[in-house]
Amino acid sequence: MTSSCSKEAIILYKLHFLNKEVSSKFEGCTGMSQSRLELILQLYEVGEISQKALQQEVNIDNAAITRHLKQLEANEMITRRKNPDDNRITLVSLTEEGRNKIQAFQEEKERFAASAFKGLSEEQRDNLLTMLNHIQENIKEL
Repeated sequence: MTSSCSKEAIILYKLHFLNKEVSSKFEGCTGMSQSRLELILQLYEVGEISQKALQQEVNIDNAAITRHLKQLEANEMITRRKNPDDNRITLVSLTEEGRNKIQAFQEEKERFAASAFKGLSEEQRDNLLTMLNHIQENIKEL
């Protein structure tokens, strides 16, 4: 970034870069992308859900959810089946294998988060969360 950019533009750039970096490092540590982990955690909470509803819950596009579910299915973490009452609807649920791995993924996620925020006080973490929530609300209003 050049020095001719506003402070706000530099902050947005850093947030964008940080997001890419976190995603890459997170997947390296856990062996699973944040999106896929979010999907299996959602499935853990709800049991069985339609693919469309799951997509809306985790807020990702149609192509992305199909790609993620295909990979999770190949890794025997989830199963997909047609709704017997409406063949157009695909139902998704965790396999026993997926349920068994949830705890390990959650523990690794917590270790990753602790490492990412080491050296920041509780107050700094609270302030950061408040600021990020504020920015998120501003962006929603655009």
